[in-house]
Amino acid sequence: MITPSVQDAPASTASPAASSFAMPQSFAPPPPSGAYQEPIRHMLFGSLRAVQSTIRVLHKRGYAEPNDWSQPMSTGRPNEVMAILTKRVKVNS
Repeated sequence: MITPSVQDAPASTASPAASSFAMPQSFAPPPPSGAYQEPIRHMLFGSLRAVQSTIRVLHKRGYAEPNDWSQPMSTGRPNEVMAILTKRVKVNS
């Protein structure tokens, strides 16, 4: 397997700080009129049982599919995990 070296990487004129704050395409300004969809991110923090229970409740209410959530990840705090859901919601301009 060949891995590119730093020498092979294209040069950039933007500073690393400036490029890390670039606005992603998904957050671009909305079209001039009417409703559009915008991404929103939900994060759940709690015990594994509480996070899984909340995901089930939101699924029963028709808000999100359980498979749309990330796998629970440890936060580094005792008995605490987090799960993330990114969803697109309709927004009126």
